[in-house]
Amino acid sequence: MTTFEHAIESAKILSDKKASKLSVIRIDKVSSLADYMVLATGNNSTHVKALADEVEFQLKAMGKTVHHIEGHRSDSWILLDYSDVIIHVFSDEAREYYSLDHLWQDGEVVDLSPYISD
Repeated sequence: MTTFEHAIESAKILSDKKASKLSVIRIDKVSSLADYMVLATGNNSTHVKALADEVEFQLKAMGKTVHHIEGHRSDSWILLDYSDVIIHVFSDEAREYYSLDHLWQDGEVVDLSPYISD
């Protein structure tokens, strides 16, 4: 699985679990942190945790092991670090507060419409 496929699969999993404000940003040309950032928003703290758990579970079944998780005890932001792809699952308030979409605006936003239907 390429890093692009990994990012798209992550977005698909999150979409299937009803995440909102899905965004995949290619950052490899502006940062050595990762190749892609996947951003998603949950409806509430339970949904945020369920989204993070589901993406971790399904990616593990595909042979992708998370290297590091931050915020699992948090009710507003969980980060799953797969080295090449970093997945952020936010509450609506945390997404607005941390504004990662703006922070990574120099990255290339991936058009998800060919991969995910609303």
